[in-house]
Amino acid sequence: MSLVAVIDYGMGNLRSVAKALEHVDPRARIKITDEAADIKAADHIVFPGQGAIGHAMEALKQRNLDQILLQQMGHKPFLGICLGLQVMMDFSEEDGGTAGLGLLPGQVKRFPDPHIDPISNERLKVPHMGWNQLHQARPHPLWQGIAQDSRFYFVHSYYVTTEDPDEVAGTCDYGLPFVAAACRDNMFAVQFHPEKSAQSGLKLLQNFLQWDGRVD
Repeated sequence: MSLVAVIDYGMGNLRSVAKALEHVDPRARIKITDEAADIKAADHIVFPGQGAIGHAMEALKQRNLDQILLQQMGHKPFLGICLGLQVMMDFSEEDGGTAGLGLLPGQVKRFPDPHIDPISNERLKVPHMGWNQLHQARPHPLWQGIAQDSRFYFVHSYYVTTEDPDEVAGTCDYGLPFVAAACRDNMFAVQFHPEKSAQSGLKLLQNFLQWDGRVD
């Protein structure tokens, strides 16, 4: 029976993520935890998130989770969700400028205000909230069984950019293109909420629990 550590840093939609994981694999042991021993013992690590990155990074440091995560994320299958993608980047504009974990080279920027669609000239609401198409930029085990341009559920005011196209797993457009999924080796992270994204989101979570962290 595999152990899945859902990281508890005092923020995030932990219960809904845990319930979705339990749904796609009732045999897995899903544990919401901030204990180093659990994270070290886990077979898979999930970092869900919502809220502001400044508070998230502060909470990680207060719980001594930042260094533990950096140690364990180097070799275990890891899934970041929403804020869990943004904290992996080098830097975010949010909260006056916040350094992330620096696991992926990228920046987190705020949607402009006002945010105008360049095609329709319509003013777009921020946060970006609701269903949107995601274009898979490269093959990956977590995309298995998910159709190209499937729709996922987003809630965010900040978006990820990167200069390394090899680490972009999926893109989305909301008045401008942004990174909707990023990956490197055993790490995969998404801007959308798979636990709220119906069958496509559940399939991604199922793929993650079956993933050994290798990308052929």
